[in-house]
Amino acid sequence: MKKIEVGIIGGAGYTAGELIRLLMFHREAEINFVYSTSNAGNKICKVHQDLEGSLDLKFTDTINPNVDVLFLCLGHGNSVKFLKANSFSDKTKIIDLGNDFRLEKDKFFDNKTFVYGLPELQKEAIKKADYIANPGCFATAIQLALLPLAENNLINSDVHVNAVTGSTGAGTSLSETTHFTWRDNNFSYYKPFTHQHLGEINQSVKQLQESFSSEIVFMPNRGNFSRGIFATVYTNFEGTLEEAKNLYKTFYQDSRFTFVSDEDLHLKQVVNTNKCLIHLHKHNNKLLITSIIDNLLKGASGQAIQNMNLMFGFEETEGLQLKANYF
Repeated sequence: MKKIEVGIIGGAGYTAGELIRLLMFHREAEINFVYSTSNAGNKICKVHQDLEGSLDLKFTDTINPNVDVLFLCLGHGNSVKFLKANSFSDKTKIIDLGNDFRLEKDKFFDNKTFVYGLPELQKEAIKKADYIANPGCFATAIQLALLPLAENNLINSDVHVNAVTGSTGAGTSLSETTHFTWRDNNFSYYKPFTHQHLGEINQSVKQLQESFSSEIVFMPNRGNFSRGIFATVYTNFEGTLEEAKNLYKTFYQDSRFTFVSDEDLHLKQVVNTNKCLIHLHKHNNKLLITSIIDNLLKGASGQAIQNMNLMFGFEETEGLQLKANYF
Protein backbone atom coordinates (compact mmCIF):
# COMPACT_ATOMS: atom_id res chain seq x y z
CA MET A 1 0.00 0.00 0.00
CA LYS A 2 1.28 3.46 -0.90
CA LYS A 3 2.68 5.50 1.99
CA ILE A 4 1.28 8.93 2.79
CA GLU A 5 3.47 11.90 1.82
CA VAL A 6 4.57 14.25 4.61
CA GLY A 7 5.72 17.86 4.51
CA ILE A 8 7.41 19.67 7.41
CA ILE A 9 7.54 23.45 7.72
CA GLY A 10 10.17 25.02 9.97
CA GLY A 11 12.56 22.13 9.63
CA ALA A 12 15.57 23.32 11.63
CA GLY A 13 14.09 23.27 15.14
CA TYR A 14 13.99 20.60 17.81
CA THR A 15 10.39 19.52 17.15
CA ALA A 16 11.07 19.14 13.40
CA GLY A 17 14.19 17.14 14.16
CA GLU A 18 12.19 14.73 16.32
CA LEU A 19 9.45 14.48 13.67
CA ILE A 20 12.04 13.55 11.05
CA ARG A 21 13.56 10.91 13.34
CA LEU A 22 10.15 9.35 14.02
CA LEU A 23 8.98 9.47 10.40
CA MET A 24 12.12 7.77 9.12
CA PHE A 25 10.93 4.56 10.80
CA HIS A 26 7.17 4.99 10.27
CA ARG A 27 5.84 2.15 8.10
CA GLU A 28 2.90 4.16 6.70
CA ALA A 29 4.50 7.54 5.94
CA GLU A 30 7.46 9.03 4.12
CA ILE A 31 8.97 12.51 4.10
CA ASN A 32 8.30 14.44 0.88
CA PHE A 33 9.99 17.70 1.86
CA VAL A 34 11.41 19.60 4.84
CA TYR A 35 11.05 23.36 4.42
CA SER A 36 13.56 25.82 5.87
CA THR A 37 14.35 29.11 4.17
CA SER A 38 17.53 29.62 6.22
CA ASN A 39 18.91 26.16 5.38
CA ALA A 40 17.64 25.55 1.83
CA GLY A 41 20.06 23.36 -0.10
CA ASN A 42 21.87 22.08 2.99
CA LYS A 43 21.69 18.45 4.00
CA ILE A 44 19.29 17.92 6.88
CA CYS A 45 21.96 16.00 8.78
CA LYS A 46 24.10 19.15 8.81
CA VAL A 47 21.57 20.67 11.24
CA HIS A 48 20.14 17.52 12.82
CA GLN A 49 23.47 15.83 13.34
CA ASP A 50 21.97 12.74 14.97
CA LEU A 51 20.78 11.81 11.44
CA GLU A 52 24.29 11.64 9.93
CA GLY A 53 24.48 8.43 7.91
CA SER A 54 20.73 7.83 8.18
CA LEU A 55 19.21 10.50 5.94
CA ASP A 56 20.50 12.06 2.72
CA LEU A 57 17.59 14.49 2.24
CA LYS A 58 18.16 18.25 1.86
CA PHE A 59 16.18 21.20 3.16
CA THR A 60 14.15 23.09 0.57
CA ASP A 61 12.59 26.54 0.28
CA THR A 62 9.78 25.30 -1.97
CA ILE A 63 6.65 23.41 -0.95
CA ASN A 64 4.64 20.59 -2.45
CA PRO A 65 1.01 21.72 -2.01
CA ASN A 66 -0.30 18.19 -2.57
CA VAL A 67 1.24 16.33 0.36
CA ASP A 68 -1.15 14.22 2.42
CA VAL A 69 -0.21 15.80 5.74
CA LEU A 70 1.64 18.96 6.71
CA PHE A 71 3.34 19.57 10.06
CA LEU A 72 3.83 23.20 11.06
CA CYS A 73 6.85 23.53 13.37
CA LEU A 74 6.93 27.31 13.50
CA GLY A 75 7.32 29.79 16.32
CA HIS A 76 4.13 30.64 18.14
CA GLY A 77 2.03 33.07 16.10
CA ASN A 78 3.66 32.19 12.78
CA SER A 79 1.38 29.38 11.58
CA VAL A 80 -1.42 31.78 10.63
CA LYS A 81 1.06 33.92 8.70
CA PHE A 82 2.40 30.90 6.83
CA LEU A 83 -1.03 29.55 5.89
CA LYS A 84 -2.13 33.00 4.68
CA ALA A 85 0.89 33.10 2.38
CA ASN A 86 0.79 29.49 1.14
CA SER A 87 -2.02 27.29 -0.18
CA PHE A 88 -2.37 23.51 0.01
CA SER A 89 -4.76 21.06 -1.59
CA ASP A 90 -8.11 20.24 -0.02
CA LYS A 91 -6.84 16.72 0.73
CA THR A 92 -3.87 17.98 2.78
CA LYS A 93 -4.36 17.46 6.50
CA ILE A 94 -2.55 19.94 8.77
CA ILE A 95 -1.10 19.44 12.25
CA ASP A 96 0.09 22.67 13.89
CA LEU A 97 2.62 22.30 16.69
CA GLY A 98 2.36 26.00 17.61
CA ASN A 99 -0.30 27.71 19.72
CA ASP A 100 -2.15 29.55 16.95
CA PHE A 101 -5.28 27.36 16.92
CA ARG A 102 -5.47 25.72 20.36
CA LEU A 103 -8.15 27.88 21.94
CA GLU A 104 -11.83 27.73 20.98
CA LYS A 105 -11.77 31.37 19.92
CA ASP A 106 -8.89 30.67 17.50
CA LYS A 107 -9.89 27.30 16.03
CA PHE A 108 -11.49 28.71 12.85
CA PHE A 109 -9.14 29.82 10.09
CA ASP A 110 -10.17 30.48 6.50
CA ASN A 111 -12.44 27.49 5.74
CA LYS A 112 -10.63 25.26 8.23
CA THR A 113 -11.68 24.17 11.73
CA PHE A 114 -8.85 23.01 13.98
CA VAL A 115 -9.52 20.28 16.54
CA TYR A 116 -7.57 20.30 19.80
CA GLY A 117 -5.31 17.26 19.56
CA LEU A 118 -5.09 15.67 23.00
CA PRO A 119 -5.94 12.01 22.25
CA GLU A 120 -6.80 11.14 25.85
CA LEU A 121 -9.46 13.86 25.80
CA GLN A 122 -11.06 13.55 22.34
CA LYS A 123 -9.75 10.70 20.30
CA GLU A 124 -12.92 10.30 18.26
CA ALA A 125 -12.90 13.95 17.18
CA ILE A 126 -9.26 13.64 16.12
CA LYS A 127 -10.07 10.61 13.97
CA LYS A 128 -12.57 12.70 11.98
CA ALA A 129 -10.46 15.87 11.81
CA ASP A 130 -8.54 17.35 8.90
CA TYR A 131 -6.81 20.03 10.96
CA ILE A 132 -5.24 19.55 14.38
CA ALA A 133 -3.93 21.99 16.99
CA ASN A 134 -1.28 19.97 18.81
CA PRO A 135 -1.26 20.70 22.58
CA GLY A 136 1.53 22.50 24.38
CA CYS A 137 4.09 20.52 26.38
CA PHE A 138 3.27 21.85 29.85
CA ALA A 139 -0.41 21.73 28.93
CA THR A 140 -0.17 18.05 28.03
CA ALA A 141 1.45 17.01 31.31
CA ILE A 142 -0.90 19.12 33.45
CA GLN A 143 -4.11 18.20 31.63
CA LEU A 144 -3.32 14.49 31.89
CA ALA A 145 -2.87 15.02 35.63
CA LEU A 146 -6.29 16.68 35.97
CA LEU A 147 -8.69 15.17 33.42
CA PRO A 148 -9.81 12.17 35.51
CA LEU A 149 -10.80 14.51 38.34
CA ALA A 150 -12.60 16.85 35.95
CA GLU A 151 -14.46 13.94 34.32
CA ASN A 152 -15.91 13.15 37.75
CA ASN A 153 -16.64 16.80 38.74
CA LEU A 154 -14.11 16.59 41.57
CA ILE A 155 -12.07 19.78 41.08
CA ASN A 156 -13.82 22.05 43.52
CA SER A 157 -10.90 24.04 44.93
CA ASP A 158 -7.80 25.76 43.58
CA VAL A 159 -5.25 23.58 41.80
CA HIS A 160 -1.56 24.23 42.49
CA VAL A 161 1.01 23.22 39.86
CA ASN A 162 4.79 23.27 40.03
CA ALA A 163 6.41 21.99 36.84
CA VAL A 164 10.00 21.90 35.58
CA THR A 165 11.00 21.68 31.92
CA GLY A 166 14.31 20.95 30.22
CA SER A 167 16.25 23.43 28.12
CA THR A 168 14.91 22.07 24.81
CA GLY A 169 11.54 23.56 25.76
CA ALA A 170 13.01 26.97 24.95
CA GLY A 171 13.82 26.04 21.35
CA THR A 172 17.09 26.33 19.43
CA SER A 173 17.47 30.12 19.45
CA LEU A 174 19.95 31.37 22.03
CA SER A 175 18.92 33.76 24.77
CA GLU A 176 20.30 34.77 28.15
CA THR A 177 18.54 31.87 29.90
CA THR A 178 19.42 29.14 27.37
CA HIS A 179 23.21 29.45 27.32
CA PHE A 180 24.94 26.45 28.91
CA THR A 181 26.91 28.61 31.34
CA TRP A 182 23.67 30.13 32.65
CA ARG A 183 21.56 26.98 32.68
CA ASP A 184 24.12 24.53 34.09
CA ASN A 185 23.93 24.12 37.89
CA ASN A 186 21.07 26.60 37.88
CA PHE A 187 17.31 26.73 38.46
CA SER A 188 14.73 29.47 37.98
CA TYR A 189 11.05 30.15 37.47
CA TYR A 190 9.52 32.12 34.60
CA LYS A 191 6.10 33.48 33.64
CA PRO A 192 4.74 32.83 37.17
CA PHE A 193 0.93 32.50 37.23
CA THR A 194 0.63 33.70 33.60
CA HIS A 195 2.07 30.97 31.35
CA GLN A 196 0.37 30.83 27.94
CA HIS A 197 -0.59 27.16 28.35
CA LEU A 198 -3.06 28.03 31.11
CA GLY A 199 -5.66 28.92 28.48
CA GLU A 200 -5.79 25.46 26.94
CA ILE A 201 -5.55 23.74 30.34
CA ASN A 202 -8.57 25.63 31.69
CA GLN A 203 -10.42 25.03 28.42
CA SER A 204 -10.01 21.24 28.63
CA VAL A 205 -10.88 21.05 32.32
CA LYS A 206 -14.07 23.02 31.69
CA GLN A 207 -14.88 20.79 28.72
CA LEU A 208 -15.21 17.88 31.14
CA GLN A 209 -16.35 19.80 34.25
CA GLU A 210 -18.55 22.69 33.20
CA SER A 211 -18.92 23.83 36.82
CA PHE A 212 -15.16 24.36 37.27
CA SER A 213 -14.61 27.89 38.56
CA SER A 214 -11.50 27.59 40.72
CA GLU A 215 -8.03 28.83 39.83
CA ILE A 216 -5.17 26.79 38.40
CA VAL A 217 -2.09 28.32 40.02
CA PHE A 218 0.85 27.42 37.79
CA MET A 219 4.54 27.98 38.53
CA PRO A 220 6.70 26.94 35.54
CA ASN A 221 10.41 26.35 36.14
CA ARG A 222 13.57 25.96 34.06
CA GLY A 223 15.63 22.88 34.90
CA ASN A 224 19.31 22.30 34.20
CA PHE A 225 18.66 19.23 32.03
CA SER A 226 17.92 18.91 28.32
CA ARG A 227 14.54 17.27 28.00
CA GLY A 228 11.53 16.22 30.01
CA ILE A 229 8.79 17.77 32.14
CA PHE A 230 8.24 16.86 35.78
CA ALA A 231 4.94 18.28 37.04
CA THR A 232 3.54 18.06 40.56
CA VAL A 233 -0.13 19.01 40.92
CA TYR A 234 -2.19 19.08 44.10
CA THR A 235 -5.73 19.95 45.07
CA ASN A 236 -8.35 18.99 47.68
CA PHE A 237 -9.71 15.46 47.43
CA GLU A 238 -12.04 13.94 50.02
CA GLY A 239 -11.82 10.32 48.83
CA THR A 240 -9.22 7.71 49.68
CA LEU A 241 -6.00 7.08 47.78
CA GLU A 242 -7.41 3.79 46.48
CA GLU A 243 -10.51 5.57 45.20
CA ALA A 244 -8.29 8.07 43.39
CA LYS A 245 -6.20 5.29 41.84
CA ASN A 246 -9.31 3.47 40.63
CA LEU A 247 -10.65 6.69 39.14
CA TYR A 248 -7.40 7.39 37.23
CA LYS A 249 -6.84 3.82 36.09
CA THR A 250 -10.40 3.63 34.80
CA PHE A 251 -10.05 6.91 32.89
CA TYR A 252 -6.81 5.78 31.22
CA GLN A 253 -7.62 2.09 30.80
CA ASP A 254 -7.82 2.39 26.99
CA SER A 255 -4.96 4.87 26.61
CA ARG A 256 -2.00 3.64 24.57
CA PHE A 257 0.51 6.05 26.10
CA THR A 258 -0.71 7.29 29.50
CA PHE A 259 -0.21 4.99 32.47
CA VAL A 260 -0.82 5.21 36.22
CA SER A 261 2.09 3.89 38.26
CA ASP A 262 2.02 2.76 41.90
CA GLU A 263 5.70 3.70 42.24
CA ASP A 264 7.36 7.10 42.64
CA LEU A 265 8.39 8.59 39.30
CA HIS A 266 11.53 10.07 37.79
CA LEU A 267 12.19 11.61 34.37
CA LYS A 268 14.41 8.85 32.99
CA GLN A 269 11.30 6.67 32.79
CA VAL A 270 9.83 8.77 29.97
CA VAL A 271 12.66 10.62 28.18
CA ASN A 272 12.79 9.47 24.54
CA THR A 273 9.25 8.03 24.71
CA ASN A 274 5.72 9.17 23.90
CA LYS A 275 4.53 8.10 27.35
CA CYS A 276 2.96 10.06 30.16
CA LEU A 277 3.37 8.42 33.57
CA ILE A 278 1.18 9.46 36.49
CA HIS A 279 1.60 8.76 40.21
CA LEU A 280 -0.85 9.59 43.02
CA HIS A 281 -0.14 10.39 46.68
CA LYS A 282 -2.63 11.40 49.39
CA HIS A 283 -1.77 13.63 52.37
CA ASN A 284 -4.61 14.61 54.68
CA ASN A 285 -7.23 16.12 52.34
CA LYS A 286 -4.78 16.83 49.51
CA LEU A 287 -4.25 14.65 46.44
CA LEU A 288 -0.81 15.01 44.87
CA ILE A 289 -0.61 14.01 41.20
CA THR A 290 2.82 13.65 39.61
CA SER A 291 2.84 13.72 35.79
CA ILE A 292 5.97 13.24 33.67
CA ILE A 293 6.55 13.41 29.91
CA ASP A 294 9.26 14.04 27.34
CA ASN A 295 8.53 17.63 26.27
CA LEU A 296 9.70 16.98 22.68
CA LEU A 297 7.75 13.74 22.19
CA LYS A 298 4.50 13.39 24.15
CA GLY A 299 4.73 17.16 24.60
CA ALA A 300 5.21 17.88 20.88
CA SER A 301 6.39 15.68 17.99
CA GLY A 302 5.42 12.26 19.35
CA GLN A 303 1.91 13.45 20.09
CA ALA A 304 1.77 14.98 16.60
CA ILE A 305 2.60 11.57 15.09
CA GLN A 306 0.02 9.98 17.41
CA ASN A 307 -2.56 12.43 16.02
CA MET A 308 -1.50 11.69 12.44
CA ASN A 309 -1.95 7.97 13.10
CA LEU A 310 -5.48 8.57 14.39
CA MET A 311 -6.40 10.88 11.50
CA PHE A 312 -5.32 8.36 8.85
CA GLY A 313 -6.61 5.25 10.59
CA PHE A 314 -3.16 3.81 11.32
CA GLU A 315 -2.32 1.85 14.45
CA GLU A 316 -2.10 4.55 17.14
CA THR A 317 1.34 3.41 18.30
CA GLU A 318 2.90 3.20 14.81
CA GLY A 319 6.34 4.80 14.77
CA LEU A 320 6.18 5.46 18.50
CA GLN A 321 7.41 2.18 19.98
CA LEU A 322 10.25 3.87 21.83
CA LYS A 323 12.29 2.82 24.85
CA ALA A 324 13.32 5.30 27.51
CA ASN A 325 17.00 6.18 27.99
CA TYR A 326 17.00 4.72 31.49
CA PHE A 327 20.77 4.49 31.93
